[in-house]
Amino acid sequence: MRAWRRRRPPQDAPRVIVVGAGFAGLAAMKELHSSTRLLLIDRNIYSTFQPLLYQVATAGLNPGDVAYPLRPLTRKKTAGFRPGELAGIDPAGRRVTLTDGTVLDYDYLVLGTGVSAAYYGVTGAAEHTFALYTRRDAVILRDHIMARLERLDIEGPGKSVNFTVVGGGATGVELAGALAELRALDDAFPEVDRADVRITVVEMAPALLAPFHPKLQAYALAELRRRGVDVLLGTRIAEITEDEVILANGDRMPSDVTVWAAGVSGPAGVNRWGLPQGHGGRIEVQPDLRVTGQDRIFATGDIALTGGQPLPQLAQPAIQTGRHAGKQIKLLMAGRATRPFRYHDKGIMATIGRRSAVVQLAHGTRIRGTLAWLAWLALHLFYLLGGRNRLSALINLSYRYLAWGHGGGVIVGDDPPATMPGGPPQAVPGAVAPPRAVPGTTAGSTQPSR
Repeated sequence: MRAWRRRRPPQDAPRVIVVGAGFAGLAAMKELHSSTRLLLIDRNIYSTFQPLLYQVATAGLNPGDVAYPLRPLTRKKTAGFRPGELAGIDPAGRRVTLTDGTVLDYDYLVLGTGVSAAYYGVTGAAEHTFALYTRRDAVILRDHIMARLERLDIEGPGKSVNFTVVGGGATGVELAGALAELRALDDAFPEVDRADVRITVVEMAPALLAPFHPKLQAYALAELRRRGVDVLLGTRIAEITEDEVILANGDRMPSDVTVWAAGVSGPAGVNRWGLPQGHGGRIEVQPDLRVTGQDRIFATGDIALTGGQPLPQLAQPAIQTGRHAGKQIKLLMAGRATRPFRYHDKGIMATIGRRSAVVQLAHGTRIRGTLAWLAWLALHLFYLLGGRNRLSALINLSYRYLAWGHGGGVIVGDDPPATMPGGPPQAVPGAVAPPRAVPGTTAGSTQPSR
């Protein structure tokens, strides 16, 4: 039987570097893989499916369920892969420099690095909250949530744990709903009284899920409150400490674990790339997604600022911008004029929890409840990379929701250390302290950096 051979680009094909293996970067790679000498760069050796990170953080999925290795993926697309982080760009010389000093040449460059948390100047937010943008973030948050609940289960009546989610967008609503579901898993925490697990969502805007229709916003609010989640709308935060959230009106809320899901900005180090930046540190682009003032550099996904406005932080805008950037590069290679990007809105969706979600389609159709939840589940499983990941995620989520309240239903990890680089100090009373350094040696890290 004749071996199947992949179509390889010609040796004189243009060199294209794609930075970032998210939705945008992978879409650009798929568009370009057969016509260019393509190199994908990412800080991780895997691509993370961010929409399901909250399920990892609440012990519903394994971390591996949302991660797909990049080397097999790039090999299938006849592309190269280089782990690393972007340190600088030299547009005149058409080269990039990585943080390890490696210099790489390109003919075209596609930036799809995504974004990071924006704290809007709130005192203590960066030091005392958890983010939820990476697989590492989700694992760290899961271990802290599980450790808190385990200690509450052991300590018994009279004790409580307080979880605070800052931000009422899709991530905040989905995380708060999943935290509320943990209280229903009686077999996992048999001694925990649901009333002792307090979950609060703090949102500065007057409604949850700002892009949705007011009726769907009201439904999401009612569903969270029905599940025992306290929702504070139109509420500003002045400061966050190790164990409190201090509101602008002076009220102080106890908070053992505070998750920041309130906004994003350009990633750390983007200001060193020498590219024009706009609101939130994002990169300003022209209508065809080329960076303003550049003819061979494209910005895609969440990091791109089109017409002074960011696109919705969803999978579809990222995929569409990545695909568009790839098509424009092929037009430039053919000596043709580029075309402006137009976003085709296919709708938005968010889940509140078991048998509860909201779906808003582009033509105005609105769905909520069980049907919306099943649609949300099917779409997210469809977009997961890899058959093994889809099967594993389906099994884990089915077990959680079909065997509701029985058989455990949580995927546990390790207790977090008493202190954690970049995280709240002494986050869990009684947690294991990091190993102390022996003279002449360096203490090993017990937790990956965030």
